[in-house]
Amino acid sequence: MAQDERKRSAAAAALAYIEPRLTTKSIVGVGTGSTTNYFVDALARIKHKFDAAVASSEATAERLMGHGIVVVDLNAAGEVSVYVDGADEVNPAKQLIKGGGGALTREKIIAASADEFVCIVDRSKMVNVLGAFPLPVEVVPMARGLAARALVGLGGVPELREGFVTDNGNIILDVHELRISDPVTLETAINNIVGVVCSGVFAAQAADVVFVAGENGIQLLQ
Repeated sequence: MAQDERKRSAAAAALAYIEPRLTTKSIVGVGTGSTTNYFVDALARIKHKFDAAVASSEATAERLMGHGIVVVDLNAAGEVSVYVDGADEVNPAKQLIKGGGGALTREKIIAASADEFVCIVDRSKMVNVLGAFPLPVEVVPMARGLAARALVGLGGVPELREGFVTDNGNIILDVHELRISDPVTLETAINNIVGVVCSGVFAAQAADVVFVAGENGIQLLQ
């Protein structure tokens, strides 16, 4: 099974999982990335079964609206029933690295607002220890040097994501050479750096369930 087919399979599994939980008053949170795009396309088939969606990025909002799905601001949404998103890495504890698409802050906000966080990945994203994928950290531009020095102090090698600005108007530092054996502690340490908006470690609030698509079908972590 090709990687795109695995991503589509994970998205379909998530849709089948959330559909029975939705009502006409439900708000569905939707993340950002290639796997999530497959979920958006699948979600369009049941758009009559929920009220609206909240998007973690402008790109996702455009894709949702292109399918005729109503997109609302999180502050106007009230309760978010479920949040569905991909990840760049997932460990067996369902802790994640996210932010390869640069939407990590909005993703973490919606995940924290949702009753349930459903993660969808293909098998290549599963790791025993997080950190092979460079850790994205969103930083206020003025604090770039200060944050970079602090990240070096934590054992990382930060690199500016050239030519990229987040939807919030900030920069991304991609931190290499981290072996994240204690994700919760590292997430807290990075979030406490002055000028850091958000860390791409999703550990303090990990995913509730993860659908992993592999050659032999779907594995559910819960």
